[in-house]
Amino acid sequence: MNDLARLERLLGDLDTLLEFEAAGEDAGAEFGSTLEALRPFVEELEVKALLSGELDINNAIVTIHPGAGGTESQDWALMLYRMYVRWAERRGYGVDLWDYQDGDTAGIKSVTFLVKGDYAYGYLKVESGVHRLVRISPFDAAARRHTSFTSVYVSPEVNEEIEIEVADKDVRVDIYRAGGHGGQNVNKVSTAVRITHFPTGIVVTCQNERSQLQNRETAWKILKSRLYQLEIEKRNKERKALEDSKKDIAWGSQIRSYVLQPYRLVKDHRTETEVGNADAVLDGAIDPFILAALKARLA
Repeated sequence: MNDLARLERLLGDLDTLLEFEAAGEDAGAEFGSTLEALRPFVEELEVKALLSGELDINNAIVTIHPGAGGTESQDWALMLYRMYVRWAERRGYGVDLWDYQDGDTAGIKSVTFLVKGDYAYGYLKVESGVHRLVRISPFDAAARRHTSFTSVYVSPEVNEEIEIEVADKDVRVDIYRAGGHGGQNVNKVSTAVRITHFPTGIVVTCQNERSQLQNRETAWKILKSRLYQLEIEKRNKERKALEDSKKDIAWGSQIRSYVLQPYRLVKDHRTETEVGNADAVLDGAIDPFILAALKARLA
C-alpha cells in the first residue's frame, strides 16, 4: 500500500468513526487509537517531503574521525559508530563496513561504512559535523570529567553511470598491509588501499574487502562520491555547508553535545533540540535530531 492510499484509508476510518459517534455509538476509544496511528504516519510523510534533494534517496557513505585527545576521542568515535549502526538497524537499513582502523588502546582511529536503504543519505546528511562528548573517563584512574570531539562526514553513494573524471597526476594510490578487522588474509598480505586526491586534500582508505582489487574499487567509489558531493554543493551554492563539515574538531565547532556527567542530556546546537535519555540516543534513537535539522534546513 502506497503512502497516499494509506493516508486515505486512515482518514476514511476517522470519518466513519465520527459518523458512529454522531449516531450514538461509542467509538471514542477506537477513534483515539486510529488518531494515534495517524500522527506518526503524518510525521513520516512530512519528513519524506523534506527529502527532496537530488541525491537524498541514495545510500550514505559515513566516515568518522576522532579529534585530539587520544584514547578518549578514539573511544568516542567507536561509540558514535555503534550509534549509527543501531540507528540503521532500527530503520531496517543494511550496513557494509568499508574501512576500520583500531585505536591505539581502545576505540577507533577511523571508520568508513555504507548505510544501504532508500533515503539513507537524505536522513544522515544532517549528521555531518563535530560531535562532543562530556563524561567521567573510564580511562582516567582519577575519575575526572573529560570532553572529547569526533567528526562525522556523510556523502551520497553515487551511481555507477555518473562520470567523475580524476586525472592520474591528481592522485596517489598507496598499497599497504591492513590491520585490525577484516578477513583471515587481511593481515598477511598488502591488500589495503589509500587514495590521496591532491587538489581537494581528500584521503580515503579501504582495507576490509578480501582482495586488493576489491579494496581499490571501493576506495575509488568513496573518492568519487566525495568529489561528486563537492560538485553538487558548488552547483547549489552550498559552500557554507561544506565549510561547516570541515571545521576543526574542537570546542565551539560542534553541532551536538552528548553530556553524561554531571547530568544526562543530548542537545543539538543548530536546532536547540534536547533529549534527556542519553542512553537511548547512543543506542540509535537520533530521529528527533534528524527531523529537527531537516526542518531547519528547509526553513
